[in-house]
Amino acid sequence: MIILDAHEDIAYLQQCFQRDYRKSALVTRKQEASAGLNYPQATVGLPEAIAGRVAVVFSTLFVAPAGGWNPGWPEPEYTNQQEAYTLASAQLDIYEKLADDSPHIRLIRTRADLDAVLATWEEGKPLSGRQQGFVVLMEGADPVREPQEFEEWYGRGVRIVGLSWAAKSRYAAGNGTEGTLTRDGYALLDVMADQGAILDLSHLNANAVEAALDYYPGTIIASHSNARKFCDTDRHLSDALIRRLAERDGVMGTVLYNRFLSPGWKKGDAKASLTLDVVVAAIDHVCQVTGSAAHVGIGSDYDGGFGSESIPYEIDTVADTRQIARKLRLRGYNENDIEAVMSGNMLRKLREALK
Repeated sequence: MIILDAHEDIAYLQQCFQRDYRKSALVTRKQEASAGLNYPQATVGLPEAIAGRVAVVFSTLFVAPAGGWNPGWPEPEYTNQQEAYTLASAQLDIYEKLADDSPHIRLIRTRADLDAVLATWEEGKPLSGRQQGFVVLMEGADPVREPQEFEEWYGRGVRIVGLSWAAKSRYAAGNGTEGTLTRDGYALLDVMADQGAILDLSHLNANAVEAALDYYPGTIIASHSNARKFCDTDRHLSDALIRRLAERDGVMGTVLYNRFLSPGWKKGDAKASLTLDVVVAAIDHVCQVTGSAAHVGIGSDYDGGFGSESIPYEIDTVADTRQIARKLRLRGYNENDIEAVMSGNMLRKLREALK
């Protein structure tokens, strides 16, 4: 069994913290602690990802709008779309360089690329030959300076786009804001559909989610969103929106951030205060609402503004993500459904969209 993680902020971590993804997360932690850097504890690193059978990652281009949040560490911000374009382009350069420099990383742009990565995980293949595939996901579309320019981004390998991030972009209203899709948002969806890109609903407010589901004819996911039962804000999906996503054969990725799993959790709580039982409950809720295990996966959001100290107790690094499968077995899920949750559902949507 392999894992597809539908949301990790790998390039952002290098841009902000100068973290080298090719290093072990544990090595990164030790180095940052020795340097007196009070950063969130690193969860992701290529050695742990390979050991934990995380075969495919939706790897983000995430750049923050000025004043969008206050993470507690220096980060590049943009005040206009040209700056957003420049910062996101630099993050795409990071992914290209990682793929160029490591035989264990491959950018997935086509079905052939996906098949090549998955072939390295077949039974009997050596650990030394395994590859992790990166599918580039643009989280917030402001780096697209005008809708037609998305053709350029698609040409460089962007295959998934979320229209906004926790604010109003040129294209849509994000969570916590008023409004819906803009005229340019509809135009961008037209260009995305022509290219065959996947639309990511995460971070859109409820009105924008509804409008996007009504309008976009192509493949749709919510890369990292939980049910509102577990976090009752428009950052997440109501049961009605979960059903609508399922009607489009969409898939939502379960976020492994404690704040999005338990309304009582607060920063500084002991790591043991939240376990994977609540993750399984969040997955099971989607299965109960939709009537099957076909519409939920994993979208960890690892290290996207938080670290290992803020995720469930049984997960120290990305290698431990596979513990979710063990917990699903204990919950009574069969092996086919477990495989669907851990990778199969998101792989279905990815293969549907790739050419």
